[in-house]
Amino acid sequence: MRVATDIGGTFTDLVYVDEKGNVQVEKSSTTPPNFEKGVLEVIRKSGINASEIEEFIHGSTVVINAITERKGVKTALITTKGFRDVLEIARGNRPDLFNVRYEKPTPFVERYLRKEVNERLNAKGEVLAPLNTDELLTIIDELKKEQVEAIAIVYLHSYLNPDHERRTKEFIESQWPEVFVSASYEVTREWREYERTSSTVLNAYVKPIASTYINKLNDELKQLAPSRNYIMQSNGGTTTFEHAKELPLYMLESGPVAGVYGSAVLGKEIGEHNIIAFDIGGTTAKCSLIEEGEMKVSTDYYIEKDSKRAGYPVKVPVVDIVEIGNGGGSIAWIDEVGSLKVGPQSAGSQPGPIAYGQGGTEPTTTDANLLTGRLSPKNFDYPVNLNVIEKVIKEKIGNPYSLSAVEAALGIIRIANANMLTALKLISIRKGHDPRRFAMVAFGGGGSMHAAALAKELGVNKVIIPFASPVFSAWGMLMTDLRQDSVVTYKSILSELDFEEISQEWTSIENRLLATFESDGVEEPILFLRFVDIRYVGQEHTVKVSVPEDEWNEQIVEEVKERFHQLHEKNYTFRLEDAQCEIVGLHVTALGQVKKPELANVEKQGTLTDAIKEIRPVYFEQIGWIETPIYDRELLPTEQVINGPLIVEEKAAVTIIEKGQSLHADVYGNLIIDTGVQTNA
Repeated sequence: MRVATDIGGTFTDLVYVDEKGNVQVEKSSTTPPNFEKGVLEVIRKSGINASEIEEFIHGSTVVINAITERKGVKTALITTKGFRDVLEIARGNRPDLFNVRYEKPTPFVERYLRKEVNERLNAKGEVLAPLNTDELLTIIDELKKEQVEAIAIVYLHSYLNPDHERRTKEFIESQWPEVFVSASYEVTREWREYERTSSTVLNAYVKPIASTYINKLNDELKQLAPSRNYIMQSNGGTTTFEHAKELPLYMLESGPVAGVYGSAVLGKEIGEHNIIAFDIGGTTAKCSLIEEGEMKVSTDYYIEKDSKRAGYPVKVPVVDIVEIGNGGGSIAWIDEVGSLKVGPQSAGSQPGPIAYGQGGTEPTTTDANLLTGRLSPKNFDYPVNLNVIEKVIKEKIGNPYSLSAVEAALGIIRIANANMLTALKLISIRKGHDPRRFAMVAFGGGGSMHAAALAKELGVNKVIIPFASPVFSAWGMLMTDLRQDSVVTYKSILSELDFEEISQEWTSIENRLLATFESDGVEEPILFLRFVDIRYVGQEHTVKVSVPEDEWNEQIVEEVKERFHQLHEKNYTFRLEDAQCEIVGLHVTALGQVKKPELANVEKQGTLTDAIKEIRPVYFEQIGWIETPIYDRELLPTEQVINGPLIVEEKAAVTIIEKGQSLHADVYGNLIIDTGVQTNA
């Protein structure tokens, strides 16, 4: 049996597939700060025999939460003499150019904890000054007195020659085995000193937190079953618990990425290769673009970056995701100038929305959907008092605008939708993509509720609500392979490439990845994928180009050059045929291919009338209250079209279809929505 669990801000999800291919799902409340308790609770609640678990795959928000909430540990930085202020200097490309009050990101390591060592490499990785280990002894004594718990090591040009960093780490661990140490050559082998330093510091900052969490979870799982345990990474693959403890930064977006990967897999199965993956949970909404069946994986990722803040660079492979603080638990509030806002603050699972009756006092998106009839009180685990919800929304949102409670609730939904639409535009239109060419896969507890309306606004004609949509990210984990990525700096003009040298470099990278898999005890077949980062000479930005695994020759160089021209034109609207092309990085992805469950055919007979649970009044924008049929998703007959307005209910989610839209269930149990958008794209 394969089991996957995904910890979200509000709920912990579980999906499992048994030896017969049967898929079952479960949800329970997330249990901060002891997140492993929520995992054990959802396993217990699912009723599965834990002793039958052979593989356990886990996605968690522990790392991203520790960073965004500043709940990591006291961290120090050891760097080359003269470079302690790299974190402070950062980059000069300010996002908010005309803001005279703009402030650079506050470093995660205070200046007095940034220590310098005499050592130096040149830009070729050659030693100019040897490592001074006597200085390291003094630094260790100083950091012990400051009660530092983690140390980041970043030396100049160590991406080319990690010897000094490796020796420094070994020396510190021999003198101070209790401290957690992260060296930059382990985190990233790409150039750019600030980005490497930021990434290594963040890895060190969360390493003790992640290690403690993973150890607790591992200990609890050992008592249940002798399973093989893996963790979802931000690159769209999984890795072992031991590897994740060393490089926790690779878990940064582990949960959201699993849903994107699952969307890509589902799209291939049903013949949709261009997809907008859209995930709404209790706290956030996430979206990502899949083109021709491929997710975009980049090492140019930032935490907390927006139009006014530069954020913190993370130079590790991450699937390209846009995330905003809007979900079912997002709190509605009025700012100091009288504008209605929804999020990013969230009621979470504790105390949760007012509807939970667990002490929540602020109106949320969930409460607004209840008051408008889109959600039913019958489907909650707690007794829901609609009178209390109506009173709070009226007092806190309605009265300031002279609106009724229902009108105020609709306003909350409108603002939440507007926020989510902005995120969808960021991942599609603003990156030069025509949404009419894409289908939307919507999942998470709130994805199906908002998807049809948002897709129509965006211009997307088809929405797919997958089977097990409330826990689809966990299902995506069941479909993943074990994955390791290595990106190294390698500079060469394409026309001057040394074929023998680059072949040796490819082989060296692949051997390192293979050794990592072997040390982790991975026995699955390994597939290698190769990419190069190329730019026109003199440019800042690069384009990642897929390349064949064959031995390089003149013909392959011409193929790669043409692919680069095409991708550059697609991304930046122009190509420079006569300009020289320069390779600046080699990227190898190693996949440990595991056996995955197949999509089951769940074709159902019956009538639409049999699937109706009830008819109740629901408030729709531009229509008002209307008696609306409520369907049970489990009873919907296959391939029978229903016209809106209507609602489809399932465990932990609802799908809302507006007037002018239609829906049917396919042979796999997915809900296929025609949004009513007319397009010739």
